[in-house]
Amino acid sequence: MTDSVQNFAVARNFTLAYDGNTAVDSSDLDIPVGRLTAIIGPNGSGKSTVLHALAGLIQAQSGSFQVLGGSPADSKSRMSYVMQSVAYPQGIPLSVREIVGMGRYPSRGWFGRFGASDRERIDAVMDRLAVTDLSKRHLDELSGGQRQRVYVAQGLAQDHDVLLLDEPLTGLDIVSARTIDEIIHDETDAGRTVVHTTHDLDEARAADHVVLMSNRVVAFGAPEKVLTDANLRAAYNLGGLHETTGLIVDDPHRAC
Repeated sequence: MTDSVQNFAVARNFTLAYDGNTAVDSSDLDIPVGRLTAIIGPNGSGKSTVLHALAGLIQAQSGSFQVLGGSPADSKSRMSYVMQSVAYPQGIPLSVREIVGMGRYPSRGWFGRFGASDRERIDAVMDRLAVTDLSKRHLDELSGGQRQRVYVAQGLAQDHDVLLLDEPLTGLDIVSARTIDEIIHDETDAGRTVVHTTHDLDEARAADHVVLMSNRVVAFGAPEKVLTDANLRAAYNLGGLHETTGLIVDDPHRAC
């Protein structure tokens, strides 16, 4: 079986940059198909940059970077990307249901009419994310956890084989965190690929596959092979690491 069949992403000797500044130095990377992958590392370590590259939003500056056997940009239609925050047109009072319904636009177009199957899909994902009772409310009326559930519902409303999530559980109330965590595992149980960024070692340990970042890929593979004391010291530039259950290794509220 080839890498393109076994893996969602295969990258070799790749570099990533923003505005001419290198964000990820020369690295290799494999991410398996149909499994849950966590990307973890310090603030500014390149986690979100790698996620952007997987989504086809930026291109590798050098090396090879393949997704689903080809260019990431060519695979956008098969991926749903849920960012930490989403910008919507100012002054337009979009309801929660309308925002979730935007997930159907890639299939129906901006001006396409929703059919019964579209409405059923929207109803189903809103129910899964427990936001049905918020249907007529606006984003500025919601808590942070409620907003994140709306963003994930929109992502699930989109047709996809791959779900990419940037910090989906950071800073959430326990109900929202549990709801989204269940969705993540339901997705992989259904055979879809999920990749998410995180600051939490426990979240990373619960994944099938881990990518450890520090402006390069320090290591990738099974959690027990990647999240070793030596690798974590290298990634976080620590003289020693005292493991604690639920350890969060940096401030999750800073941009990365």
